[in-house]
Amino acid sequence: MSKQELVVLGQSDEDGACCPGLATAPLDEGQAAELARLFKALGDPVRLRLLSMIASQAGGEACVCDLTPAFDLSQPTISHHLKLLRQAGLIDCERRGTWVYYWALPATLDRLAAFLTTSQAAETTV
Repeated sequence: MSKQELVVLGQSDEDGACCPGLATAPLDEGQAAELARLFKALGDPVRLRLLSMIASQAGGEACVCDLTPAFDLSQPTISHHLKLLRQAGLIDCERRGTWVYYWALPATLDRLAAFLTTSQAAETTV
């Protein structure tokens, strides 16, 4: 048997993050396309606020009935924005009776955070 060290794919040598950070390595075409899809979903102020409202709720989930009144938009428009966040993989939902409850997907948010974190920022927070 060889005594070579096995490399675990999908992990950074530095911090165990699953994705390369912005300052560590250039993205390949597939990674760039996937991250662009996430950033495009967050590129609208309504969707960014919705994600923030959902992620900051006690218990980690929010009913659509609590989200809609915060906006001067129709319920179908809010539903459309929530659908786009869901399709991007930023949130998920479940119907309970007549209401739909949404929660943020931590793995996706962690991936975005890891990508945006530079090695200098990580050093200053330690």
